[in-house]
Amino acid sequence: MVLETERLFLRQLTPDDDAFILELLNEPGFLENIGDRQVRDLEGARRYVAEGPVVSYARHGFGLWWVGLKATAEPVGICGLIKREVLDHPDIGYAFLARFSGQGFASEAGAAVLAYGRRALGLGRIVAITKPDNDGSVRVLEKIGLTFDGMVNLPDHGGESRYFVSDA
Repeated sequence: MVLETERLFLRQLTPDDDAFILELLNEPGFLENIGDRQVRDLEGARRYVAEGPVVSYARHGFGLWWVGLKATAEPVGICGLIKREVLDHPDIGYAFLARFSGQGFASEAGAAVLAYGRRALGLGRIVAITKPDNDGSVRVLEKIGLTFDGMVNLPDHGGESRYFVSDA
């Protein structure tokens, strides 16, 4: 386990999370707001975990983590820190299954990840990006203390994004 909150625990993703990752990456909200990762089967989900989060854990000491309910150990989403080559600072990222939206899980996990990044990893600045019309994500970012800093156009990210910053 990496982190624990009142209702959630976060841990590293493993290839055994393939069915959950397959479902999450193919939800309409994920496809619309984050993008199509071309994961269509369990093998693709295992590859996504191995080539993305697992590599990030080894390279940076952080990545996207599995988020589950403490009460049932049911997976609800992913949340963590990503170091993109096109951004100077790590950014916070998250995605949750639609059936768990509106329950504050993204804010709860996001706040914990932000605090962990500062406290345990010593990161001074953590940023975030979101599609301009993703109002739900904007509310989460503002709730956990990030502030809008302008628009950015990142390569291979489907146009302009809102750019948020948080300083320690």
